[in-house]
Order: sequence, then structure tokens, then C-alpha cells
Amino acid sequence: MDTKPPVQRAILVGIQLPGVDDAVLAASLEELGHLVKTLGYEVVGTLSQKRDGVSGATVLGKGRLEDLAAITGGTGVVASMAPKNTTKARERIESAETTAPEPPSAETEPDAPLKPDFVIVDHEISPSQIRNLERATGAKVLDRTGVIMEIFHRHAHSREAKLQVEIARLKYIAPRLRESASGGGRQQGAGAGESDLDLERRAIRDRLAELKEQLEATQKENDQRRSGRRDQLRVALVGYTNAGKSSLMRALTGSDVLVANQLFATLDTTVRALQPEASPRVLVADTVGFIKKLPHDLVASFRSTLAEALEASLLLYVVDASDPTYLSQLEVTREVLREIGADVVPSRLILNKIDRVSDEDRAHLQAKHPDAILLSSKRPEDVAALRETIIAFFEASMVDEQLTLPYAKQGLLGEIYENARVLSQDYDATGRIMTVRGLPAAIARLRRTLAGS
Repeated sequence: MDTKPPVQRAILVGIQLPGVDDAVLAASLEELGHLVKTLGYEVVGTLSQKRDGVSGATVLGKGRLEDLAAITGGTGVVASMAPKNTTKARERIESAETTAPEPPSAETEPDAPLKPDFVIVDHEISPSQIRNLERATGAKVLDRTGVIMEIFHRHAHSREAKLQVEIARLKYIAPRLRESASGGGRQQGAGAGESDLDLERRAIRDRLAELKEQLEATQKENDQRRSGRRDQLRVALVGYTNAGKSSLMRALTGSDVLVANQLFATLDTTVRALQPEASPRVLVADTVGFIKKLPHDLVASFRSTLAEALEASLLLYVVDASDPTYLSQLEVTREVLREIGADVVPSRLILNKIDRVSDEDRAHLQAKHPDAILLSSKRPEDVAALRETIIAFFEASMVDEQLTLPYAKQGLLGEIYENARVLSQDYDATGRIMTVRGLPAAIARLRRTLAGS
């Protein structure tokens, strides 16, 4: 017996605001469709309307709301939630009307199209707007922020990511409790005069305080690990979600990071050594992807995750060159990095997935971005060339120095090889005399270690 749950269907709703052309609207709805598919829903259609703003009780105008309701099987009317004053006679009449047989509807006809279970709005909307749309359409309603929150919730695996996502979700829910209350609720014994709503708010505040305390402890541990790598050569892959960062990470490091053709497949920062291993060792970090209209609380929550970008010596902006909207995606990446102060870190532009681009478009990209690196993470020769570019970047900042490793401290030899390249070595009465090449800060730290151990 097949116990597979039925596929949830969704219709997308877009609002074309002033200054937004048809192409931008179409790209935004296409991206929303990818987000919805990442949740496992089937997109069965789209509906849009030109409006001055995302306001009003139902977001859409009356006529467009009726069009949407015709698709979802709703009434197109926002019914009042107030109780009706009816007489006993009227109740008997209404009871008789509800038991009368109804003519066959489109839902019972074998060839009738299945109606959407969800209406997904491509903007953040208020709880009252969500409720009004649900009453008018008869379908469940989600906004773009709610969809992204749910994806983050499903894809968070590390303790830090789970804590960050739960904090963001509670912050998203908390202000919406005010509008969802009706009449203040019944009184509770837990506090003098406290309503259900008051208790819910207090529970969220307490839970947020608990989560923030746990997150702070987790981040301290991670900060200590990052501190131990501060003088090492560090590269961070940054870019729009699904731009191919994880595929490039796997190609550069030989690691088994998750590679999936879906949005926000990677939420946890992964750090691996460049392979074949360089001397000194180069660390590569794969970071969470960005997206248009990323909820502000999620950006704030992932500041510590994005610290890998802030503390890196080199940022590789990874862009899907085959995507027609790559320029706007690149701007989103730059905007988020500006927000955390990482825009001052040296960077290189990587036009990825170039194997999906025609020769003509490739020439256009090369002319438009003469300093960019065009590659496909599927081509070993492209990845090898990028590796050499990374090493050359660090080589330009390296200096040659001489270190003396006393015979009594040979246990530090591994640390020297990890943080510098040994060019030559000799021996005298004091110990091993080594000529090394590395970053000035790393060599200075090695000198302090040799002097103090």
C-alpha cells in the first residue's frame, strides 16, 4: 500500500510595485517558486497585480482577489469573524438549507483541476492580511519570509545554526501575537490579570533569553577555534544561494560537503584545507548563501556564521554566470557583506557554471568583467587554475625569514610547517636553522612561540 503523503500544491502571488518592471517581477516569482519547491510543494500557477504598495486588508484588489478565489475554491469575500445574532426560527431554516442536497461541483468532477492548498505571497505581509486572504481563498497563506524561515528551520544541522534559526523564528512570531489575539483571552492563574496572550509573550521572551545564552556559549567555543586559525591563510566562498559554492568547495578541498540543487542547502559554515595541500596550509570556508528580501533577523542571527567572511584574507564572490539575473544577485551579496563590514576584505569575482553559457555570452561576460575568473567547478583544469590563483594571492604578501628551532623544541616542527613554507634548513650547535616563507603575522607568532615555549 502506498503511504506517500499527497503533494501540497501552491499558487504564487506577486505584487508589481512602482518602478518594478515585468522582467524583475518574473525573476522574483521564479525565485519564490524555487523556494516553494525546496519545501516540497508543487507550484501550479502564478497571479500578479500592479499596486502602489503591499497594503490593504487583502493585499490584492477586489477583482484580482476574486480571480484568486476562483482558482483556490474560495468565496473571494473576507467574512466577518463576529458571531451572528440569529433567532431560533432562522437557525432552523439554515439547518434545513445545509442538509439539502447540492448539485455536483467542480471538485467532484473527475477532470476538474486540483485546487491549490497554499497561497504564497512574494512579500512579507501582516498576520491580519494573512487571515483575510485565508478567509477569502479557503487556502492556507504563507508570505515569503515565512517560507524562508521554514527552509532555514529544516536545513539547520549544527547546534549554532539551529539556535540562530529558532531565535529568528521567535522574533518573527512575537510581534504577530498582538494581531492574532481576540479580546485578550481568558485570565490565567499564573499571574495577576495575565491573559493567554500575555503568557505567550512572556514564554517567548523567556525562551529567547535562554536561546541567546546558549548561543553565546556556543559562539565562544567557535570564536576560540577561529582564533586558533587567525594567522592561517583563509579563503571564504560567498554568494547567492544555489550559485555553486558547495560544489566549488568540494572541488577545491576534496571534502564531502552537501551539494544539492536547491536553495539554502548549506546553512552551516564548513572549513576545509585546500587540496592538494599547500604550504603553508590554506583553509577554505563555505558560507550560507544570500537571497533577495532575506529577513533582517536571519542576517542578524547569522552574523557569527558570516564571521568567516569577515575574518578571511580573501573572499571569492561566487556567481552563477548562467543566471540572467546574476548582476542583481551579486549586488545582494555585496549588500549583505557591507552590512557586516566584510566589504573591505580583498576579493575576486568567480563566474561559475560557465559550461552552461554560450560562447557569445561568455565573450560578453569576459568583456564586462575583465578581472573575473570564469570557470566550471566540474572541470578539473578550471579548479586547478583557481587553486594557483589563490596561492599566488597569498604569495604576494609573504616574506622570507630565518628561524632557529632548538634541538630541545623539535616538537614545534609541525607547527612551523603548517604556518610557513620551509625553503631550506641547516644545523648548528644551537639547533635547526630554517629559512621559511609566510605571512608576516604568522612568522611573528612562530617567533613568539619559539621564544616562549
